[in-house]
Parts: sequence; C-alpha cells; structure tokens
Amino acid sequence: MGSSWRGGRGPARRCWPAWLLPLLLGLLRRGLACPASCKCSASRIWCKEQIAGIAAFPVLESSAERENITEIYIANQRRLASINDNDVGYYTSLKNLTVVDSGLKFVSRGAFQKSPKLHYINFSRNKLASLFKKSFRHLNLTHLILADNPFQCSCDIMWIKIFQETNFLNSEVQDLYCYDDNRRKIPLSEMDIPNCSANAYPLRPYLLTPIAIQSTRAQSPPTTNLSTTNLTVMEYSNATIFCDTSGLPLPNVSWSISHLVSKTVVDTNKRPASLQLKNISSQDNSKRISCMAENIVGEDQSSVELVVHFPPLITFLDIPALDHHWCIPFSVRGNPTPTLQWFYEGELLNYTQFIWSKIHETSNKSEHHGCLQLDSPTHINNGLYTLRAQNDYGADERQIHAEFMKDPDPGKEGFTDPAFYDYYETTSKDYIETTDNRITNVSTEDKEDSITVYVVVGIAVLVCTGLVIMLIILKFGRHSKFGLKGPSSVISNDDDSASPLHHISNGSNTPSSSEGGPDAVIIGMTKIPVIENPQYFGITNSHMKPDTFVQHIKRHNIVLKRELGEGAFGKVFLAECYNLYLEQDKILVAVKTLKEASDNARKDFHREAELLTNLQHDHIVKFYGVCVEGDPLIMVFEYMKHGDLNKFLRSHGPDAVLMAEGNLLAELTQSQMLHIAQQIAAGMVYLASQHFVHRDLATRNCLVGENLLVKIGDFGMSRDVYSTDYYRVGGHTMLPIRWMPPESIMYRKFTTESDVWSLGVVLWEIFTYGKQPWYQLSNNEVIECITQGRVLQRPRTCPKEVYDLMLGCWQREPHMRLNIKDIHSRLQNLAKASPVYLDILG
Repeated sequence: MGSSWRGGRGPARRCWPAWLLPLLLGLLRRGLACPASCKCSASRIWCKEQIAGIAAFPVLESSAERENITEIYIANQRRLASINDNDVGYYTSLKNLTVVDSGLKFVSRGAFQKSPKLHYINFSRNKLASLFKKSFRHLNLTHLILADNPFQCSCDIMWIKIFQETNFLNSEVQDLYCYDDNRRKIPLSEMDIPNCSANAYPLRPYLLTPIAIQSTRAQSPPTTNLSTTNLTVMEYSNATIFCDTSGLPLPNVSWSISHLVSKTVVDTNKRPASLQLKNISSQDNSKRISCMAENIVGEDQSSVELVVHFPPLITFLDIPALDHHWCIPFSVRGNPTPTLQWFYEGELLNYTQFIWSKIHETSNKSEHHGCLQLDSPTHINNGLYTLRAQNDYGADERQIHAEFMKDPDPGKEGFTDPAFYDYYETTSKDYIETTDNRITNVSTEDKEDSITVYVVVGIAVLVCTGLVIMLIILKFGRHSKFGLKGPSSVISNDDDSASPLHHISNGSNTPSSSEGGPDAVIIGMTKIPVIENPQYFGITNSHMKPDTFVQHIKRHNIVLKRELGEGAFGKVFLAECYNLYLEQDKILVAVKTLKEASDNARKDFHREAELLTNLQHDHIVKFYGVCVEGDPLIMVFEYMKHGDLNKFLRSHGPDAVLMAEGNLLAELTQSQMLHIAQQIAAGMVYLASQHFVHRDLATRNCLVGENLLVKIGDFGMSRDVYSTDYYRVGGHTMLPIRWMPPESIMYRKFTTESDVWSLGVVLWEIFTYGKQPWYQLSNNEVIECITQGRVLQRPRTCPKEVYDLMLGCWQREPHMRLNIKDIHSRLQNLAKASPVYLDILG
C-alpha cells in the first residue's frame, strides 16, 4: 500500500494525534462503501481475507471514487469464479490488476473494453482452462502473467504460445502448460495442433490427439492495409474504401461499421475487401472505420477517420437560464467549425466584460454547446437576440426573446444620487401620493388645472417647511455614544455609522433619555429623526424583560492591559477582570469606554446596557456588565483572542504575505469556512427571533475566539479601522453600501431581509479570505451596480451549493430572499458533510 497512506506535507502529519489515523481510515472506508472482506484507499482495493471472502468482483458504490482506483489486488478468493463485461469496466483509470491463488475460471471477451490504461495483468495460480485474445487486443500490455493455470490444449490458446515465442508482450519468460484430453501436462511451447484452421478458430476448442505431430505448413499472423489514410468527403456524397490483407492461414476480414448512420455495402469475398459508403451523413463526422483480419495465429486491424464537411445548423436555442451567470444556451453543428455572431435588436452585439459568448463543450468535433453569457443583466438587456453561424458551406440563424428583469417603475429609475435619497426619504408619503394622483388625474379643463397647481404649490410649501425643521433638529441634536437604542425604526435618513444591532418595535418601549422625542433613533453614534416603518407595526410591544438586571462591576476589579483600538465613542482595552465568576479568580475581557459623560449620554449608556444584557446566545459576543464608578463609564465584554474575522480571514488566506504581519499561517480549508459561516448564520437566526436588525453585518463586525469560535459583535471601532468600507453621504452619514441591498441604498429601508442580503455578502467575504466586496469599483460604481441588479461573482474556492445560497440572499425583491433559518440549516448540513479538525489552527 505504501505511499498512499503517508499523508500530508512535511511536519503537519506529526501534529496528528495517535487516534486520528484509525478514525480517518474508518471514515474513508465508509465513504468508499468498501466490501466487507476487502480494504480500500483512494487509489487501491485489495482483497486477501479468506474468511467470508468475495464471490464477485469488488465494485465500489461511488462512481467518483471508482474513477480514482488505479490498482486492484485479489488473492485467496476461492469463490471468485469470473470477471464479466461490466466488472472491470467501472474502473476506467485502472492500471494494475492482480487475481492470484483464486478460483477464477472465466474472463469475458469484453472484460477490459472500458479500462484502456490497463498495462499489468497477473492471473497466475487460478483455474483458467481457456482465455480469449479479444479480451486483450486493445490494451498496451507490458505484463500478462498466466503461470500455473490448467489451460486446455486447444486452438483458443494458440495465440498465447505465439505471443510468448515472439516475446510480443515484453513480459518475463513463463513456464506455461496445457492439458490434453487425457489430462497429460504439456509445455505450451511444445503444443502443436495441425488441424487448426481459420474456419475452426475460435468456434470451438480442438482437443489434442498425440501432440508430437508437427505442423506441415507455416503460419503467420495477419496484416491489414487500407487504401486511404485520410477520408474527407462532403455530406450526402459516396465513397469506397479498400482493405488489403495477408497472413497464413488466410485471415477472415470484417468491418467495424455498426456505429455508422450512413448506408454501407460490404464485400469481403474479394481481395482486397471493400466497403462502399452511400449518401454519407454528417452524423458520421469524426467516426472511425476499421478493417479487421483474424486467423488462428492472431489478428490485426487498420482504421481511418471519416471527416464529413457540412454547413452550419443551429440545433438548439433557448430562453435565458440563471447559473453562475445568465446564459442563453445554444447548440450548433457544422464542419469546418462555424464562426458565431450575436445580434441584439438587429445590431451586432459587441462583447464586453459583462457580455460574451463561450463554447462549453464540443462533441464529435462538429457539435458545439455553449452560452451567450451575461453578468448580472437588468431590464435594459431585455430584447430580441439573434445567433448567426457561418462556415464555407453556408449559414444558419435563429432568434430568441430574452427577459432578465421586469422593467421597474420609471418614477424610480435613475435615483442613484445619495443626496437625492436623503431628500426623497424626508418627504412625506402623502405628498408623493398626492403628486402621483395629480399627474394621473389631470383634467383638460383650465379651471381644474388651476386648482391642481394651487394644491401642489401649497403642499410644496408645507414640505419645504418640514424639511427646514428637520434640518434644524439634525443641526442641534445631541449625540449619543452607544450603538443600541430602543424603541427604534428601521428606516432612517441620516446616521454617522451603522449600528451593530437595531431593535424593531412599534414605539411603546420606554422613551429615550436623549433629546429628540419619540421619533428619534440611535444609529451608531448619532441620534436622528426617522420615518416610522409601517411594515413593523404590530410587532411585540417590547422585548425588554421587566426584571432586566445589569451587572455592575467594581472599578478596582478591572485592570487595563493594553489598548485594542479607538472609535468615535472612546477607546477599547484588553483588561483583566477579577471576581466576575466565583469559580475563576480573573478572566480576560474587552472594555469599551465612554469619552463624554453628560446626563443624556449616561442615560443612553444604561439603556444600551439593558438591551445588551438581554442578548444571550452562543454566537453573540457576551456582555458582562458595566462600571459606573467615576469616569470614564465602562462596558465589559467577552474577549475574543483572534480579533475581528476580516483580519483573521486575510491572515489565513493565500495573500497573507501582503499583510506583512509576521509569520505566515495555514490557509483556511473549505470545511473551516463552512464552520465559520454556519456560526454567523446561527447568531443571525437568534437576532431575528429577538426582532433585532443588525444593519451592519460584515466580517469586520464578527470576532474570532479559541478553536475557531465565531461570534457577532461590534465595539464601534470598525468605522475607523475599516473606513474604506463605508461611504460618507453629506457631512455625517456613513453607509456600508457594499453590504447593503438595493432597498437600503435607495430608500434606507432596513429589515431582517436586508440582513439576509448582508449575510450573503459575508459568505462571499469568507470564501475570498476577506476581500472587500466590489474591491475593483469605486463607491459610486458600487451603488450603480447594486441598484441595477448586478451581484458579486462566485469566488474561486466557493462550492456551487454555497454560491447558490449567496444568490438566494441577493434576490432583488426582499420577500424572494431565502429565510434566515433555511440558510442556517443548509450551512449546517454542508458543514456536517465536511467535518472540521480545529487543532491545526494552533
């Protein structure tokens, strides 16, 4: 067995515990569905156990695993009597086959037809009485070992004697014997059967009479020679091929033509034999025609490839289908290979990085299957597409009408200026509806026109007054220092940064201590007025437990170690916290400090602490409590050793050398990426169940602890450390547009469904080792791409099942996106199928 079990590269294997190898062996055996009496590896099957044993040739269940098998070794299997047509055919990559000391009696003529790489065969010490030459004639054998088999002296094994004498098989000298009808053991080199003839062979064995009789005539293997080596014809024409043969005895001649569609006339009675092709079909292009000659000494064949020229024919053109890209599938036949041109609405379609034609498969050198591929097309790409195929013999055209996306409401088209969105969102819904009604109900009478104008002007004045009031509120409103505030809406027109978590309510919770009244919301670090989201009216009044108890930690129990970062609110430190748990003297924690300590800031501080206390989940960063003895005010959180997930991904990716941050670390495997993804999804399921909208889900806002434990959590630093991930609108608003769906970009609408979109982007980040989404585009270009319906392309290392999940998260209509519970369930199943060995991370 040797090398196939020597495992990984270099020192990595020394890190494996002693119990791991048997476990891996067991898993591998179960994965291959190995027969009970055999042992299997990725490339080898060996069956040696006599007890129980096997009665049939071993066949693995998985076709993918069968294709990797290169060696089969079978010994001591007394019940194994035959190798049939389909047994070995399952192993198309097989190179070495050994069946020894077993009960093998029969090998079929077609046993090795589907194993063309087979070059070593050992059938010694079995019960073979005869063996067909046709079983081996197509193989390039280096060894054929047949010693110690009870061959019956007959014409059927004459080929073994001849080939052994001429050393045709290039194998070592073997002492081969056969038995006559009197069970006398005769060396095969001395076997001579004078009455073997072309007519007698190989219909039935000839049993020897005294074998001392010597043949009176010479014997020679047959040869074949075709009249042409290159047969190129036009479709519907005729052609004739001649086959000249020689050999003693005179060989029988046959043609291999059963696979041809064209009409054929065969004459093998004359020398040379002939084959006439009539009304040649294009379906026979690239097919091979063989002339075969056979006598008792051996056989020979010669082949020629039939090349048929014919004009193009578009056999298939269908409506677009969404796979990795949008694809308009087509199939075209033609020889020589036709050139392809696409037309859109009658005009020649020029290929770009977003639209191109690609051949995916070519069969029989004349049939081509491909796609017109479109990267994230929108309604502007809808229309009539024409495919034209042309070669030297003609042309063909077919058309298809393609629709990729419904034409959106013209009133919403083209709104990509964020400043316009701010204005649009602060405008009353009633004003929009009144304006729309005015447009659709214009009367032809001048009096009605005048009244309508007065109404519109009056409403416009009211709206402008409202805008002025809102600007004053924004100008002079006080700033809160912490990211969570309840009650909150999920549609807003301004924020300094996106909050890590945002509670959805109908406004009946305890009012905020900050200024701004009941319509104010805390988003990141800024309190702003909002437009209430009608979709969430009626959701539970409050998820705040009436007996919520925020743990207070004594300042002398917190010992700062070093600074971890700084944000707009203050600083974050690594610290030791004493007496937090009875069973532990001290633990490492992360503490978040508050710069300013005004009365309003203190009230917001306590409000956020209450909200955080109620968030308890294995994949949400744990909140321990607060310290309010003096200044600064402190919040105490769980410390995650490996920091934020984005940095962790980049340091464990192929481009880690570009980070220049010390020693290179092992690359994350696909199974580890799935493990990370399903943990984040679990945290998001919990937040959704608590009616919280995150609004800034990204790998920078997830933290990594021991043993690849990942939790959702944000200390507010990411807006500074990852400033390029945010798009500044106006003076204060910071939006993570690369993670936002169209409705959040255009209308600032944040829901659980918008979090699902962001989760899809997080999956993309994970499988690109932390690359920035749309890294090749500017912020304005990103806004244009997302609002036009384009999505991120599949990462190179990403399985199709995971990219399908991403596409399910990125459906343009929010209600069409995958449910967060379904995403978590599917990621869990994928992760279970790829178990993670966490100890390799160190």
